[in-house]
Amino acid sequence: MITTQHQGHLVEFAVFGEFTLADFMEFEELVLHEIKFSGPVNLLVDLRDMADFTLDVAWEEIRFSKEHSGDFRRIAVITNSQWVAWSAWLSQLFVNADVTVFEDESEARAWLAEADS
Repeated sequence: MITTQHQGHLVEFAVFGEFTLADFMEFEELVLHEIKFSGPVNLLVDLRDMADFTLDVAWEEIRFSKEHSGDFRRIAVITNSQWVAWSAWLSQLFVNADVTVFEDESEARAWLAEADS
């Protein structure tokens, strides 16, 4: 399950439990809408409560990232998992955005706010 919200050029989403393809499609729809009307966006991705993800999510994330590589400015990933942090760094291969991993949400938000100042 995911929760999403957006304000200005910031799209936020948090994953709770298993991250499924239906969840990712919901995220894609929100991001594409924001990109269409606001241009490149910043992402705040909270994966602290993610228990697992399905393989089809991984493939879809790679496809989406490659197709929209120039549509993101900064991506802040919040996690306590080394495995998730490693995969976030790997995703930099597919996007032309600054990707940074944080354990602290306030630090992630401050870093994203720097992009708008």
